[in-house]
Amino acid sequence: MSGARARVGVLVSGGGTNLQALLDAAADPTFPAEIVRVVTNVPGAYALTRAEAAGVATSTIPSKGVPREDFERALLADLGAVDWVCLAGFMRVLTPTFLGAFPGRVLNIHPALLPAFPGTHGPRQALEHGAVQAGATVHLVDAGVDTGPILAQGSVPVLDEDTEATLAARILGVEHRLYPMVLRWAAEGRITVEGRRAKVALRAGEARWITG
Repeated sequence: MSGARARVGVLVSGGGTNLQALLDAAADPTFPAEIVRVVTNVPGAYALTRAEAAGVATSTIPSKGVPREDFERALLADLGAVDWVCLAGFMRVLTPTFLGAFPGRVLNIHPALLPAFPGTHGPRQALEHGAVQAGATVHLVDAGVDTGPILAQGSVPVLDEDTEATLAARILGVEHRLYPMVLRWAAEGRITVEGRRAKVALRAGEARWITG
């Protein structure tokens, strides 16, 4: 985005630690994106407290018992004119009703090295399958479940003594580094997609893979 910072809406369902990482990055006025709205589908989600502390407008739009398309239309009306949407622990699969309003402009972070272990409980699945490396992926969102083009990944070793909780905590540290990095690329217009493959115009010192 030339001139102004990109306007970003964030959708959350829980505690919002990845939201916090984005808020912290955007607090720097030289960061190319600003978080302008945070919306949750879960009343009382702690992520709202994080957003309010940062002076960001918030909304609660409950999804339970609401037809999916009605819920998504309400989301769209509430978000308004944002340039990018970031999913940060948003526990809903979005449909073309929503995605069509932001073609190629919805980001998600997932606690697994996609395409392995999509869906819920990535760290648990890594342990159950005996993986020696686990990690996180930032990807563009399509109508599938964690199937969109991969933008960046980060890995951590799986230790013999790991539990789901300890592994998830280490992966979370990687997530907090990955998400602001990719949002920077998005806001600066450095992401292109060809088919299922995304490309990023990297600068000196940047990489699409990190280790924790």
